[in-house]
This record gives sequence, structure tokens and C-alpha cells, in this order.
Amino acid sequence: MSKEKICHPLLGRLFDISVPVLSWFFITLPLWLSPFHPALVAYFIISFDLYFFYSCLETVYYSTLSYTLIQKYEHVPFSDFLKKEPHSVKDITHFVIIPNYKEPLYKLRKTLDHIVKNDYPFHKIILVLAFEKRETEAANKAQAIRAEFGTFFEDIIESYHVLEPNEEAGKASNQTAAAIIVSAYAKEKHLDSKRAIITICDADSTLAPNYFSYLTHSFIHDTQNTYHFYWAPVLLYNNFWQSPIFIRIQATLSSILRLAFLSQREDLIQISTYSTSLWLIESVHYWDVDIIPEDWHIFLQAFFMFGDKVKTIPLYTLIGSDAVHTGNIKKTFFSRYEQEKRWAWGVSDIGYALRQASVTPEISFWTKFRKILYLSKNHLLWPVSFFILTISASIPPLINPVFKQTVLGFLLPQISGLILTISSSMIIVYVYIDIKLRKRMNVGTPVLALPLMVVQWYFLPVISFFLSSLPALESHTRIILKKNITYKVTEKV
Repeated sequence: MSKEKICHPLLGRLFDISVPVLSWFFITLPLWLSPFHPALVAYFIISFDLYFFYSCLETVYYSTLSYTLIQKYEHVPFSDFLKKEPHSVKDITHFVIIPNYKEPLYKLRKTLDHIVKNDYPFHKIILVLAFEKRETEAANKAQAIRAEFGTFFEDIIESYHVLEPNEEAGKASNQTAAAIIVSAYAKEKHLDSKRAIITICDADSTLAPNYFSYLTHSFIHDTQNTYHFYWAPVLLYNNFWQSPIFIRIQATLSSILRLAFLSQREDLIQISTYSTSLWLIESVHYWDVDIIPEDWHIFLQAFFMFGDKVKTIPLYTLIGSDAVHTGNIKKTFFSRYEQEKRWAWGVSDIGYALRQASVTPEISFWTKFRKILYLSKNHLLWPVSFFILTISASIPPLINPVFKQTVLGFLLPQISGLILTISSSMIIVYVYIDIKLRKRMNVGTPVLALPLMVVQWYFLPVISFFLSSLPALESHTRIILKKNITYKVTEKV
């Protein structure tokens, strides 16, 4: 019997809706509590505002630290180091799985161009083209890629995933089908799965030239490498100036937040494009095929099997990626909304984590508690923050006129506004880091665009509502109502 089935169905359902219900609880709290305990609501809002200020400071600190470390590590000659210790690398094999569905051939070419231009001094990189069988053009694209890039790789493997009734469409089921083929290939070639490194590379991810050398060097000098994931921040800058302004703001903020995550080693969990050992993927029986968000989920699969030995190791280099862009503003808006909703569906991981925590007594309670608390905090703040930061301070005095006559009731909107104004001063640092990051990604900043780079941040509250809080709240609400979402490929032209 699997661990999933040991948990009582009713308890499992409560686990699933725990954070979504809390989201609605905190969003509506000022409405239903202000008539009875307005002071308590006021203290809650002020405390939340202060926490937001602390989070802004934390983001500035860690993003700056990460950027400093990236500057430091770019001068480390990992490729030269590997050449001096070929005995440590000779049995390392890289498999690069590119899951894709209806991706334009030129997009795949751009991704592959960056892979073949890497400075890894050995030839043992095997490309895995993970297609969906239902894509009619897949075979033609594979043929074109083989003709153009075949000589650059030790081998090219093609996978054509057939979607089964028990599977969700998306990366997880596609990658599992591809990884099973990789396992069979490794067995046939007598490759050690503990020395085989799988890199999941999104079809629009452009890996840094030193990625494979850096990754290999970190892997062979990591005594616990079979239990670890490896991740470099994926920055949404590849099509920055082609994107509408509302996409650019979110691309900037997402990129800075991912940069800040990088140096928070104890809490780091990989996103989007990442690497790990084939052995670990095989040990957890590949990606669960009935889920949509797969990056944090595969980490949790490994974590609840092996405990705190499972970690994500930061790689201080940069990976480029595309932001949503369809060529049409209205279509881009709705496509970005759907993408955010899909990402926010990751709140379903918390129910999974709570169920697994209840049936893994061999893992320390505090280890599990910290991991679940981190997941819950991120997914809870996603839909909640906008409402508390923008409109909550005006609700208690409005709903409870008596409270408005008190000192606290009079000062609440002013105190909240002051904290948020001070927090907004961090924008200057964000703009600076954004410019420096894009420069490293060969995405310049025209002088005439500098004023707009500052002014655009004042649109952030509106953009955050429509393209962050609202889609996240829809995902949370759908989980409460047991209405699933379907995976929709994000268009990026």
C-alpha cells in the first residue's frame, strides 16, 4: 500500500484545502472581524505591513548577495579544473531532457545553440527530445534537429509521450516518459545511474556557457550528490523589450525574486530548469504523472523518501528564459494569467506534503515542519498580500465608525501607508539590480528608457492584482471547490 493511501481520505481533503481556506480567511478577516474587534484587525494589518517591509529588505539583501556571488564565480575556470582531473569525470554522463509541445523550431534551435556553445571539455552530453505523440510536427522537428545538431552531441534520444487516462498533460508526465527511456538507455550502455546527471531544460531556457562545467565540478565534489538537485536562477529576460510593459514589470520582479532565492541555501527549491542524478529520479519512481507543477513536487517526492539529505544546491550562474509574449496585447494578458494560475496550482503540493508528513515518522518532525511552513508561507502570501497591503487598512474605520473616532482608527491608514511608502523605496535597488542583470544577459537598457524603468513600478499594484493575486486566488478557490485546471502551453513568440 502506498503512503498516499494510508492517510484517511477526510484528513487528506482537509490537508488539501488548508492553505486555500486560510487565504480566504485572511483576505476577508477585516470584513467580518472589524465590527467586533477592529483594534485586533488594525494590529494584524500593521504587523503584516511590517512583515512586508522586512521581506523587501530580505529580498534586497539576498538578491545583492546572489549577484555578488555570481560575479565572483564567473571568474572560476571550472572547465580548466575538470581538464586537470579527468579521472573524476570520465564516467559522468549528461542527459539533457527538453520537454516540449508545439514549440517553434527556431525556439528549440536557440536553446540548443546555447547548449552546444558550452565550455564543458568532454563530449558526453546526450540530448533527449521529449515530444508529445499528439503533436503532428514532432517527428519533422526531431529530424531537423538531428541534421543540424547531431554532431555536437554524443547521442540524441527521441521520446514521444502518449498521454494516458490517469495522467495530466504537462511537463511531469512528459518528463517521466522521457526519463524511463533514459533509464533503459543507461542500462543498455552500462552507465552508472549515480554518475548520470539529468538536466531538465525548458524549451526556451538558454543555459550559461559555463553551466555544464560548473554543474559537473559541483557534482563530483559533492559527497551527497545523489540526493541533491542543482539550480541556477532562470531569469525572464530573453524577450524583455519585445514584451508589453505589464509583462516586463512581472518579468523583472520574478527575476529578482529568483535571484534572491539562490543564496537562501536552507530553503532553496529548484524552479523550471534544474539538474539532478538519474539515480534520484529512478529512486522516487520518476515524476508523479497526475500533477501539473512538477519542480517543487519532485523535490518533495525525494524529500519524503530520503529526508533532509535532499537539498537544492545553488549554482551561481544565470539562465535566460522568455516571458509570455504572443504578439497580441490582449492575448498576452490572458496567457500570462493562465501561466500564473498554473504556477499557483502548486499550492496543491502542500496537501501532498502534509499527507506524506503524516506517514513518514522516520523523518524528524521539525525538519518536515520547517519545509511545509516554507511552502505554506509562499503560497499563502501569493493571493493574500495584495488585499492586505492595499485596501485592508481602510476597512475597519469604514465598517466600524466608532473605531474611526479612536486614535488607532484614525492613524491606521496613515501608519500602513507610511510603512508601504518606505518599503517602496526598495524599488531603486530593484531597478539597479534589474539593469545589471540584464546587462549580463546581453539585454541592454536605452538611456531614454531609464525614467520609465522607475515610473512603471507605480503600476505594480494593479498588475499584481490581475496577474498575480487574482489567478492565485482562482487556483486556491478551485482546490476548495474540487475544480481542477488543465495544462495550457504558454505561448512565447
